[in-house]
Amino acid sequence: MFIWVFTSFAPQIIFKVAFQQGPKTLPDNWRLYGSSLAKGVPKMTRSNLRFGSIIERNDDADFPFYNLLPQKVETWKWLAIILASVAGFAALSFIGFESQVLMLIPRILFVGLPLATFIILVQPNWRAIFRPLKARDYGAMIIFWLINLLVSALVALIASGGKIGGFTSNSATDGLVDGGVINVVAFYLGTFLQLFGEEVFTILPFLAVLYWCYSKAHLSRKTSIILAWIITAVWFGAAHLPTYGWNFVQAIFVIGSARIVLTLAFIRTKNILVSFGAHLINDWATFTFALVFAALAAS
Repeated sequence: MFIWVFTSFAPQIIFKVAFQQGPKTLPDNWRLYGSSLAKGVPKMTRSNLRFGSIIERNDDADFPFYNLLPQKVETWKWLAIILASVAGFAALSFIGFESQVLMLIPRILFVGLPLATFIILVQPNWRAIFRPLKARDYGAMIIFWLINLLVSALVALIASGGKIGGFTSNSATDGLVDGGVINVVAFYLGTFLQLFGEEVFTILPFLAVLYWCYSKAHLSRKTSIILAWIITAVWFGAAHLPTYGWNFVQAIFVIGSARIVLTLAFIRTKNILVSFGAHLINDWATFTFALVFAALAAS
């Protein structure tokens, strides 16, 4: 029930904050067809614009910025956004506290530094990665969570040579119940921020790579998406190396495969709130199971 309440209303809260003062002229969808492409962007035929309906929804929604719509975001701005992401990750990695309440500080920095940089540098269109959540988007969160569970389990089983439990476990909930209710509540609030930060940490570089591949290297849209998809999955997996004892296989292949699925949620919906929702359900379900099991074992 706790997970259901947060995953139902938290994305809406983020969306309202993002849109409450948004420009009236900001379109809900970016048009793939019927729009004149900016100078210097390679022309494409309709046949190679989109993946099939399994990957992308059959609508006119598109990623922002990669084709200079709704505005051009220069390379130096993308580099600044990526550097801010690295700085936020460094804060999360090197500022540590035993108290979950104090851990809110590095978690706020983790999401706040890149998001604030993005907002400042792409005004007024930073809201383009947020879209109104509809009923099918909530369904997509559940579907991608389940796909993620299946894919992660299969990849982990293959990578471990068929051994169950052959990898380093996530110690995020170790000793958490001993800290009391306030500590547990602060943990869920903190991981809410951190998981949204992980989406920002991945999706913003995804858009940067997509822009560089498409508008700078003049690759096709499909090739650009695939490259951005793979590169940011490796980027995300590498960031988890310290968490899993520098186990390269676990971080890059297992966690990276999970990232492939979560980024697919964004590719399909063009909405960071959907990939965040799937990510939140996945990790909170895991954390809650671990906490309940630890509480039962202690009683």
